[in-house]
Amino acid sequence: MPLLLHFAHERNRFFRGREEKFTYPSCGTMRTFTGERAMYKVAIIEDDEPTSRQLRGWTLSAAPDIEVTQWFTRDDAEAAIAREDYDLVILDIELGRDRHAGVAIINAINKVGRGTPVLVVSAMPAAIYRGIMKALDAWDYLQKTTFEEPEFIETFLDMLRAAKNRRQNAASAVSKPAGKELSIDPLRQGVPYWRGKRVNVPLTAQRILAALFERRGEVVSYDELFAVVKSGRNRENIRKHISTLREAFRELDEHFDCIENVPMRGFRWVTQR
Repeated sequence: MPLLLHFAHERNRFFRGREEKFTYPSCGTMRTFTGERAMYKVAIIEDDEPTSRQLRGWTLSAAPDIEVTQWFTRDDAEAAIAREDYDLVILDIELGRDRHAGVAIINAINKVGRGTPVLVVSAMPAAIYRGIMKALDAWDYLQKTTFEEPEFIETFLDMLRAAKNRRQNAASAVSKPAGKELSIDPLRQGVPYWRGKRVNVPLTAQRILAALFERRGEVVSYDELFAVVKSGRNRENIRKHISTLREAFRELDEHFDCIENVPMRGFRWVTQR
C-alpha cells in the first residue's frame, strides 16, 4: 500500500469527522478539538512554541477526532496531569532552563497510576533515552531532527492503539508475564518481557523482535525486516536495531544469545543455548 494511502487508511480505522473548533485561553495553553466528539485526549508538553505547533499539527493530521492540549511549563503540565485523564502524553525532557522537567512530569504521570502512554520527543541522544525509559516507564521516544512526519504519525497511531486497548481492558487485571523465556504483552503495544522482566526497547526494535519471534527457528530475511521498519530500510539500519535489541536483553541477562546472525541473509530467533 502506498505510504500516504497507508496513513489515510490508519487514520480512518480510528477517527471520523473533519470539523474543527479552536479556542485560545489566556493561560498560555491552546486547546484544539476536531470532529463531533473527542475520542482521545492528548497532551503536548513542549516549551518551544514552533515545535509545539508542529507536533500539534502532525497529531491532528494523524487523528482528526482528538483533543490536543499544549503545555509549555512544568508547573502547568503537572497540574494538568493531576486533574486530566489523558490517553497519551507527548513531552520534551528539557523545558526552558529546567533540564529534567520531563523526568519530573513522567514521575507525576506514574504517581497518578493511570498507565498513560508517554512519547518522549527530545534532542537528547538515544543512549540516554534508553535509561530514561527503563527508569521511568516511558513507552517510546523520537529524537528531534532525526524523524519526519510519517514516522511520527505511525508511532503516534501505534500508541493510540495501545491507549484504545488500555481503555477496553481497564477493568481487567493484567499480570506481568512470568514466562521462563520471551513473552510479549498484547495489551501494552507488544511490550516484550524476558523471564518476567520488561525489555526496554523502542517501537521499531519491538516490531523487529516480534517478526523474529513469530518465526522462531526460521531465517527472517533483510527484505522481510524492511517491511516492519518505518524508515531507514537498509541493512545497516536493521543491524543497528538488532544491536539495540541485544544490548537491552543483555542488560537483563548477560548470557542472552537468542538472536542469531545469518550472513548475507538476515537473522533468526533461536532457543537460548
